[in-house]
Amino acid sequence: MTYADLERQAQARALTILGGFHEDGTVLILGPDPQTFWPALTAAPDWNAPDPVDAWSTRVIGAWARELGAEARFPFGDPPQPFVTWMLRTGRCHVSPAHLLVHDTHGLMVSARGALLLPGRIALPAPRPSPCDGCAAPCLSACPVGAIDPQGYDLDACHAHLSGPNACMAQGCAIRRACPVSPPRPAAQSAHHMSFFHRELP
Repeated sequence: MTYADLERQAQARALTILGGFHEDGTVLILGPDPQTFWPALTAAPDWNAPDPVDAWSTRVIGAWARELGAEARFPFGDPPQPFVTWMLRTGRCHVSPAHLLVHDTHGLMVSARGALLLPGRIALPAPRPSPCDGCAAPCLSACPVGAIDPQGYDLDACHAHLSGPNACMAQGCAIRRACPVSPPRPAAQSAHHMSFFHRELP
């Protein structure tokens, strides 16, 4: 089994491999494929679950892990898993000037849906430089209420903005959309994610 084989299998499941690293085998971080994930999710039986994205991820990644003789891990539920640390270890995710993780091809729209812990050591492609290198950082000026700046993130200001009519709730976070590397995705997908983020207000 090669990395290219696993990439093809991921794509067939509306997933993409965000990167990996070696630790007692190979750990691969999985994210939604920008073009195929949303149609696959909305057509799946999981769409009727209380949290469709987590239900879909658990079912699809869990089944794939069993086929591969691997273990599945998820960034939700118990026990908590160190996904931010794992994503940084791949060398393909970096901390952006806006304090959010940024991926070399998914930009600020990067999202981990799960991980595969494979028993064998699989050769991994070399990581690419951070997309923030040489970037003018439009992410820092994109927020309509200035919730993110070089000093940090104002969660209260963000949620206060999301409580009224705004483009962020309808199209996705303006900061994430401002990243020149972020791939386009359906507005309905962004609206779904934003509604779950906003309802989790502490």
